[in-house]
Amino acid sequence: MYTQKSFVLKPADADKKWYLVNAEGQTVGRVATKIADVLRGKLNPKYTPHTDSGDFVVVVNADKVVFTGNKLDDKVYYRHSGYVGGLKQRTAREQLGRQPEKVLMAAVKGMLPKNSLGRKQLTKLKVYAGTEHKHEAQNPQELKL
Repeated sequence: MYTQKSFVLKPADADKKWYLVNAEGQTVGRVATKIADVLRGKLNPKYTPHTDSGDFVVVVNADKVVFTGNKLDDKVYYRHSGYVGGLKQRTAREQLGRQPEKVLMAAVKGMLPKNSLGRKQLTKLKVYAGTEHKHEAQNPQELKL
C-alpha cells in the first residue's frame, strides 16, 4: 500500500519576496488583514502554518489610512510605562497625529499568532508615515489590495 508523505516547508527553503503597499485611503482593518496574510505566507502555495514562510511588506503613507464610523474618537490605544499609575491612553486621532506607524502595526499584530512565530513574522513588516522608505535596494513589488 502506498502512502503519500506530507510536505513540510523548511525555513531555509522559503524564498522571501518584498512587497510594497500604499495605504493611502485604505481602511485600517482591511489593509491589515491583507498584510497579515502576506506576512504569514498564506498567499504562498507552499504555506506551512508552523513555519515562517511569509514575505516582507513595506507600507508607505500610513498616516493617510482611514477609520470607518466614529473610531477616530472612540478607539483608544493603551500603553504602560511599567510603573504604578503608568497607564497612558490616546485616541486613534491622536495616535495618527503623533505615531501613525503604530496604528497599522497594532492592527497587524492583533491578526498574527500570539507566540514566538507571530513575533518573528511581525519583524518583517516595515511601516512608514510618508512616501519615502529605505528598502529600494530590495526592489519591492507593488501589492494590489
